[in-house]
Amino acid sequence: MKANFEEVMKEMTDFIKDEAKTETIIGKEFKLGEFTCVPVMALGMGFGGGSGQGATPKQGQGEGGGAGAGMGMAPIGFLVTRGDQIQFISTRRAGGIATAFEKLPDLLSKYFESKKNDGKASTN
Repeated sequence: MKANFEEVMKEMTDFIKDEAKTETIIGKEFKLGEFTCVPVMALGMGFGGGSGQGATPKQGQGEGGGAGAGMGMAPIGFLVTRGDQIQFISTRRAGGIATAFEKLPDLLSKYFESKKNDGKASTN
């Protein structure tokens, strides 16, 4: 049983090493009109295992083991650029991710327009 348990733990460790990398946390960029967006993810992982052996007078020698692993991912926001401007837009607001996706183009447009107008106002 010991060799099998060690093999399972090695496979789980290899899985975590393969999955917990920058490309998993920072997603592929995509274009949305004039904006370049990069998703940022939260990644959680866990694993555990155990084994045991023993003997009873009635049942004789026994052993057992078990292992488990889990992984969860969720978007926490987007890095958004337009020209030389960059902003992080969180998806962790009251409306959730669906609302953020629906409002993203309007919000970005208004934000960058206000920045442009602020720059014009300060130069007068």
